[in-house]
Amino acid sequence: MKVSVLQENLAHALSIVSRAVSPRTTLPVLGNVLVATDEGRLRLSATNLELGITCWIGAKIEEEGSTTVPARTFNELVSTLPAQTVEMSLNLRTQTLNVRCGSSDTNLKCIDAQEFPPMPALDWEDGIELNVADLKEMIQQVAFAASKDEARPVLTGVQMTMRERLITLAAADGFRLSLRKGELPRPAATPVSVIIPARALVELARITSDSNQTVSMLLPPGRGQIVFHTKDAELVSQLIEGSYPELEQLVPTRYNTRTVLPTQEFLKACKRVEIFAREGSNIARLNITPGGELQPGLVEISGQSEETGSNQNQIDATIEGQPQLIAFNVSFLREVLEVVKTPSVALETTSETSPGVIRPVGDEKLASSFVHVVMPMHLGS
Repeated sequence: MKVSVLQENLAHALSIVSRAVSPRTTLPVLGNVLVATDEGRLRLSATNLELGITCWIGAKIEEEGSTTVPARTFNELVSTLPAQTVEMSLNLRTQTLNVRCGSSDTNLKCIDAQEFPPMPALDWEDGIELNVADLKEMIQQVAFAASKDEARPVLTGVQMTMRERLITLAAADGFRLSLRKGELPRPAATPVSVIIPARALVELARITSDSNQTVSMLLPPGRGQIVFHTKDAELVSQLIEGSYPELEQLVPTRYNTRTVLPTQEFLKACKRVEIFAREGSNIARLNITPGGELQPGLVEISGQSEETGSNQNQIDATIEGQPQLIAFNVSFLREVLEVVKTPSVALETTSETSPGVIRPVGDEKLASSFVHVVMPMHLGS
């Protein structure tokens, strides 16, 4: 193998694929990045056997070939090279990769590419086309609500369902749930219902650039995998086996109080309260008071800590219904408000012991397609 590639492109590709490298493994090759020529481009791949990421970059190829390079060493080296052309040549007999750039000359001990797990060869005729911008937004609004507790593997994933032109992503961790619907560019040939690790979807959102108009999705038969492919990148993930809760049935359909607040003002208040609430149980108290005929409603958001003090914020709001005193985990409120893109947000509450429902306000399409439910906390705790 003998190739030339721009340092900037190589560094970018390594930053993408290195996130799939296995940090602790009994198989040394899983700590490496596969570097291979591929139809006039350079292909970089990494996998931990659960998640695999591939990236293609433009390169001048003088000799075809492939090897696997220690990921951490290669990544750190390339990031420090000058923004010039990187020339790489492989000694096949010794599996040594020579890397030259500017005044830097490096020899890296590699592992034969034949030891690297093969990436699946796929037939994309059955692929489902997704809009990148919509998919990224859907992932951002759902994946954060998935559980981090490996004791319940199903809840560490995001359920993706497709039926005709409707796509739905849903996630829950037992204390909150997030549900987002979208529209497919083309109808799905067959219904789909799979559970994808949340981490895989977060990585997918990270590696797909906004310039990619579409991403293709494929479920290879009998493999228990899902594959996403763009022009310059590919992600393969193992699916999670099991049955997901019917989350739509858990969304309350009635409320006693509906409070509409400015999203950014609500978010900033939650961030201030969190500074103090995190010292205790992360409790934010919301005191919701409807206004009179000429007076706006008022929401007081407060949090306190015996060690550091307290913080109170008052926000004018449009409130329908009864006064309400309710408490939530302030981190949960902040995380959902960070992914709501509309200028206002509605908080629907029934009682201090019933779930609160958060919906976007100001965008009819988003208001009907995104809902977040969060369980309350005990006011007395």
